[in-house]
Order: sequence, then C-alpha cells, then structure tokens
Amino acid sequence: MAIVQFKGITKTYRTGNLLVEALRGINLEIDKGEFVAFMGASGSGKSTMMNILGCLDSPTVGSYLLRGEDVAKFSRDHLATIRNRTLGFVFQAFHLLPRTSALENVELPLLYRTEGLSWKKIHKRASEALKIVGLEDRAEHTPNELSGGQKQRVAIARALVTRPDLLLADEPTGNLDSRTSLEILNLFQKLNRDGLTILMVTHEPDLAKFASRIITLRDGLIRSDKNITPLNAVEELANWKDEEEIEIETEDLLSL
Repeated sequence: MAIVQFKGITKTYRTGNLLVEALRGINLEIDKGEFVAFMGASGSGKSTMMNILGCLDSPTVGSYLLRGEDVAKFSRDHLATIRNRTLGFVFQAFHLLPRTSALENVELPLLYRTEGLSWKKIHKRASEALKIVGLEDRAEHTPNELSGGQKQRVAIARALVTRPDLLLADEPTGNLDSRTSLEILNLFQKLNRDGLTILMVTHEPDLAKFASRIITLRDGLIRSDKNITPLNAVEELANWKDEEEIEIETEDLLSL
C-alpha cells in the first residue's frame, strides 16, 4: 500500500522577476516499509521534495497524498499534528538543545501532544526510544558530552519517540565520519526491517546503496528510479573493523 503519492507535483518559486521550477511534474509512489534514497546534485529538487514530503511546504500544482489523504485539504492544526505524529525528522545538524539532557531532548516532541501525556508516560516513551538507538546509558548527558554519532542517535530517538509512520532523513550522515555513518545506516536498516518507512536524502552514492530503492533527481525531474539489493551495514562494519586491525598490525611492524 502506498504511504506516499505524488501526482503531477510542480513547485515554482519566484526570484525577483524570474520563475524557477524546482519540481516539474513529479509522479511518485512509495509503499509502506520501503527504504528510499533520494540522490541529486545541488539544485536538483531533492530538498524541495523533502520539504513537501514533510508537510513543510506545499506544491504549486499537483497533489500529495499521505496515507491516501490529500494533504492540501488539511488545516494548519492538522498539518502540525501530522508533523508531530505521522512524520519523524532527522537532519544533518542534529538540532539538539545544548543545555538539555539527551532524555529531555527526546521528550520534547511529546510535550506538544494535544492529549496531554503524563510525565511518567513521556519519560517512559523517551527512555524506550533511547534504548532503541543504544543510548540508554547516556540519557543524562548533554549534547556537548556526546560524540557526533551519539548526537545523531539522540536526534533519531527524538524522531522515533512519537512512533511515526514515516522517517524523513535529510543528509543524516553529513557531519559524521565514515565509520559512524555506517553505524547510523545500520540503525536505519534495523528500523526499516522492523517496518518503518525511511526516506533519506543524500548526495553520496556510496551511502545510497544501503537503501533498497534509489531515486535520482535532476533539474526538478526524476531521471532514474531503481530498486536494488542494498549493501548490508553490519557486513560493511565488520569489513571496516578488519581493515582497522590490518592497519594497526602494519603500524606495529613499521615501528619494529
């Protein structure tokens, strides 16, 4: 079943006297449970697409159906509810509150729930989300006490705490080193195997290969849309460890 449908989506921006078409008649379906990577150079339209997918912007022409419902018919309050409950967001820059613990950062989205969850329930849900990303032992640490990878895991936990149907990740490994990027992709693959639909924007082909579908945008159009057999992040991490051990052994030999 399609969780996302784009029907003839066009997005036009006005820059002075110029009209710029960021997206030009996009037709797209994404089924529940997919892990999709969006690729494209700067200006290809992938950021505009992500903003529309996240209900942060609306198309100029065309319709966006989320779980079969036309987003254009949603009120402002309903859009806010969708962003809080149905969608989870992960960004390159983490966007954590610096003087707030990891646990408190994860709790934040639940504070805006209109049904008013109890503090006990909020705390329990946030703790469970940190456990999912393997950071239950860092719950009381502030962001400046965490590594880049740990910060991104907290950000992912914050996105998961509302139990969304769709996770939108915009360059989620852009501020991370190669090994930590693999660890984040391993987490994404685990979440996807558990049924979470993941849409990830990346400009790195090597990272897109961990998704099961790669959509390439150019000049506001879909230029290719391929299903692939994804790389296994667990295996790649094991290979990385083997390479590190070889490097250490080589350094030991050179020091003799």
